[in-house]
Amino acid sequence: MTARPADLRRDYRRAGLSEADLASTWHEQFARWFDDAQSLPEPNAAVLATASPEGVPSARTVLLKGYDARGLVIFTNLTSRKGREALAHPVASLVFPWVELERQVVVCGRVEQVSREETSAYFRTRPRGSQLGAWVSRQSAVVSSREVLEAREAALEERFAGQDVPVPDFWGGLRVVPGTVEFWQGRPSRLHDRLRYREDGVVERLSP
Repeated sequence: MTARPADLRRDYRRAGLSEADLASTWHEQFARWFDDAQSLPEPNAAVLATASPEGVPSARTVLLKGYDARGLVIFTNLTSRKGREALAHPVASLVFPWVELERQVVVCGRVEQVSREETSAYFRTRPRGSQLGAWVSRQSAVVSSREVLEAREAALEERFAGQDVPVPDFWGGLRVVPGTVEFWQGRPSRLHDRLRYREDGVVERLSP
């Protein structure tokens, strides 16, 4: 018999997180935990939440493609729902759910567009199929069938045959510039450790 969601319980006992454990900056601490997460299937998978100018939220899983002291970067079709929302109402949240490690990282902050130079540098590292896919998909738009996508792909393969695939002008990077970054470590009896870096450099402990 399938268990009901309310009956599923797990006591987290892998580790704790104290103020003394933390690196001096959020990005150094993120690097530590990201290294620990390399054993997971998709350590760079995160849920990106955006909202429309009217405050209607939306969320989806994305793949982190870079991070440093400036923030965390993803790349996308800028005419997609997330692209339109992030540029029109430039605030967002990223959640890294490293469940197997009994950890999560929650980033909240403003959004800025990555430079075309940085976008182009990343685009050149993508497999050719992914480069073509960026041109094929009018992301988030209704499409009548799979065959339509396959026909576009074939046409673009012919169009760009024997040459590098250029970066579409509608495709680019979004950087979430943290206002806060929370590191969450599961603990027994739901008394979890939650330590949050603020933009002003303060680190604070949150009640679980």
